[in-house]
Amino acid sequence: MQNGQNRIKKIGLIIGPISSLLVIFLFVPDPQNPQVGYTAAVALLMAIWWITEAIPLAITALLPVAMFPLFGIMSGIDVSALYFNHVIFLFIGGFMVALAMEKWNLHLRIALITLMLFGTKPRKILLGFMITTWFLSMWVSNTATAMMMVPIALSVIINLENNIGKKKVRKYSIGLLLSIAYSASIGGIATLIGTPPNLVFTRIFSISFPDAPEISFVNWFFFALPISIFFLLLVWLLLSVMFCKSEFAISRDIFHNQYKSLDKISWEEKSVLWIFILLALAWLTRADVVIGSFTIHGWSGLFPNPEYITDGVVAIILAGLLYILPGKRAPRIMDWETTKKLPWGIILLFGGGFALAGGFMSSGLSSWIGQQLQGAGSLSPIVVIGSICTLLTFLTELTSNTGVSEMIQPVMAALGTAIGRNPLLLMVPAAMASSFAFMMPIATPPNAIIFGTNRIRIPDMVKVGFIINILGIIVLTAGIMLLGGLLDIDPQHMPEWAK
Repeated sequence: MQNGQNRIKKIGLIIGPISSLLVIFLFVPDPQNPQVGYTAAVALLMAIWWITEAIPLAITALLPVAMFPLFGIMSGIDVSALYFNHVIFLFIGGFMVALAMEKWNLHLRIALITLMLFGTKPRKILLGFMITTWFLSMWVSNTATAMMMVPIALSVIINLENNIGKKKVRKYSIGLLLSIAYSASIGGIATLIGTPPNLVFTRIFSISFPDAPEISFVNWFFFALPISIFFLLLVWLLLSVMFCKSEFAISRDIFHNQYKSLDKISWEEKSVLWIFILLALAWLTRADVVIGSFTIHGWSGLFPNPEYITDGVVAIILAGLLYILPGKRAPRIMDWETTKKLPWGIILLFGGGFALAGGFMSSGLSSWIGQQLQGAGSLSPIVVIGSICTLLTFLTELTSNTGVSEMIQPVMAALGTAIGRNPLLLMVPAAMASSFAFMMPIATPPNAIIFGTNRIRIPDMVKVGFIINILGIIVLTAGIMLLGGLLDIDPQHMPEWAK
């Protein structure tokens, strides 16, 4: 498998520049504006290198800084400014709190307490693992959540193997491990910080439509949470039917003993817990919430310039407190050594996508793509959403969901305006479907983590994952059609800010 990946990287390294040069010399969509073709060439090079991972993803993300000024697409000053913005600080602040939870083992304590609340029957234990993973993945990275939950699941599986035999437990163990990977992805879509494609969407949306209303944490949460809950329960029912046919009891002592092995809850854990609660409440209550003709005013309205206060500002303020509050087992709750674990590569990857979106807009490539796809305007909204969900779900099986989002969101923005549809009708399903890949180990980090236990084969993942992919496409399509009004998605009308 490693040799195959290296071969793909070498091919991508060569094919990328060749394809880009062919576009530059053979593709002239607008003779009066050659920057359209140049931007397409850079985008194609980035797409090939992102998909094949020919060079590190974060380094590919820096190509606009080098190439946009050389081709006259954007100035070095303008393109550099796109790499850091309020969405990046939302991610950084949220991740700092998540790192503090990991440092003091608060996430493990939350997980074990939740699991102890559920019964000893296989279906209930499965639900316990899924709800715990789902909840944590809204706030902690999907990768960290899966890394924490898998050892707990393995301890349950090993205990069962010792008591009733490996053969009887094998099927249930596959379902339990799959449930962790799936619920991590399902939980991630519920919040803006839960998965990178959500943040990519919000920033590219604001770049493409600067006059559009803000997509705030609370707006997204109220829209995405019901979809996430419904799909979680649907996947639990499916996994229960497929993997929980034999009945046996699981001792509560497994979780109790693991909980007892933890130290007494510390001052540091309590401090992180309070910061986490305050952060969640501050995000949920910052912006106004409009329900029909009724408006619940957010606390940002108490300040002279409420529009200056973003979710990123809130994240940095409360995360910053962790570096000020004193600890009893350390000088401060958080330190710089722990902060170094921030995924700076992902931050650069975000920036590259934002820069690419800026290039699409400033060069006119967005408008050109939209004009070529105007025929899609005759399709019904449900067909448009379903098609986008299907495309992104299966495309993400083969490559990074963040990289896919970076490439596809500017196209969706341009297509929306070209066909006279609300751009959110295309951009939102593209963002959510990018996290709904359940078939292949390489599709998402949680998938890769459970595959790394060597207790699951690729055919096991593909067989179950394909069914869940199809269910996800249906649930997302129906959810966006039914709940899209919470994000001001009107399938029939083009908003003024998009015209």
